[in-house]
Amino acid sequence: MNRSINSVLLFFVCTLSISACQPEVTNQALGTLERDRVLLRATAGELITQLPKKEGSHVEQGELLLQLDNRKQSSRVAIAKADLAQAQAYLLRLTNGERPEDIASAQANVQRSTAAMVQAEKAYQRINSLKKQNLVSQSDLDDAIANRDRTIAEHNAANESLAKLIVGVRQEDITQAQASLDAAKAKLALEQQTLDDLSIIATRSGRLDSLPFNLGERVPTNAVVVVIQADNAPYARVYIPEPYVAKLAIGQQLKVYVDGVDKAFVGQLRWLSKEPAFTPYYALNQQDRSRLVYLAEFDLEKGAAQLATGLPAQVELPQ
Repeated sequence: MNRSINSVLLFFVCTLSISACQPEVTNQALGTLERDRVLLRATAGELITQLPKKEGSHVEQGELLLQLDNRKQSSRVAIAKADLAQAQAYLLRLTNGERPEDIASAQANVQRSTAAMVQAEKAYQRINSLKKQNLVSQSDLDDAIANRDRTIAEHNAANESLAKLIVGVRQEDITQAQASLDAAKAKLALEQQTLDDLSIIATRSGRLDSLPFNLGERVPTNAVVVVIQADNAPYARVYIPEPYVAKLAIGQQLKVYVDGVDKAFVGQLRWLSKEPAFTPYYALNQQDRSRLVYLAEFDLEKGAAQLATGLPAQVELPQ
C-alpha cells in the first residue's frame, strides 16, 4: 500500500517538474515608452560662440540652439558676392553694347590714321621722285616707304576696331559670360548655405535633451552637438514573443498599458523587426525558437503625449 502511494506521489512530482520546464508564453509584450530622438551634428570644426538654450528646456522648431564661429565663412560669402557682382556687370556690358562715346573715339582714330596715311603716301611719292633725280639717298627712300607702310597698317587697325564696336560682341562671348554668372550664383548659394549651417537650429519642436559640448569648445566636424526629444506622443517599444509574431500586421491596433496609468491606450503597430533579438531563429530547435522575441513599435494616441519617456509599458497581444 505504501509502495502504491509513493508511486502516485512520484508521478505528480514528475508531472509538475515537466510542466515547470516548459516555456511559459505570455500574451503580453513588455517594453518602455520612447520618443523620437533628433541628433543635430556640427558641419565644421569651429568654436561654439553661443548656447542660448539650456538642457531640459522646451524648444520650438526654428529656434537657435547653438552657434558656431562663422567669421571665416562670412568672409567667403562676401567674396562670393563680389564675384557675382563682377559677373553681372560684365554680362551687362556685353548685352548693352558699346557706348556711343567709344564708337565716336574709334571713328576719330580712323580719321586720324587716314590723314596720316595720305600724308605718308605723298611724302613717299615726293621722295621717290627726288630719288629718280639722284637728289636724295636710298635711305631716305627706305624711310619714306617704311613710314607709308606703318600708316597703312595703323589705318587698317583703326578700321577693324571701329567695325568691331559697331557690330558688337559675339554670341559666344555672351554665352560664356552668362555661364560665368550662373557659376557665381551657385557658388554664392553654396557659401551661404555653409554659413547658415553654422547656426544649429531646432528641426523639430521638443525637449532639449543634451548639449554634449560647452561654450568655447571647438567641436569636431560631424560631431553630435544637440539632442532633441521630439515633442509628440511617445511610442511603445516592446518585445513580441515568437508565437505571436504571425498574428500581427503593420497598422494593427492593440491595447497598451502603462505603469501608473489606469486606462489603456490604443497603440498602432508601426514597425516589427524581421530579425529576432539576440539569437537567429535558424540556430535553434522548435522549443528554443518559442522563447525568441521580436522588437516592435506601437504609436500611441495623442492622449499619451504627457507621459514621460522611459515608463514601463505592456501591449496586450491577440490570443
